[in-house]
Amino acid sequence: MDELLKFLVKSLVENEEAVEVTKEEDEKAITYRVKVAENDLGKVIGKNGKTAMSIRTIIKSIANKLHKKVFVKFED
Repeated sequence: MDELLKFLVKSLVENEEAVEVTKEEDEKAITYRVKVAENDLGKVIGKNGKTAMSIRTIIKSIANKLHKKVFVKFED
């Protein structure tokens, strides 16, 4: 799941080296914090947040198999 999230984000941005994905996990939930370059943030979020929602949907569908809640937060 970590590698998939990195792959999805890196395929959207121009500055791939600036992409950082950190993971915080507890018993019931996983929180991913995705940091990208400031000029790439709009590409990751997309118009009206549709790209970000799509990324979250993909990651959440995988997490359902693990019976955990997943949160993906985008930061610059």
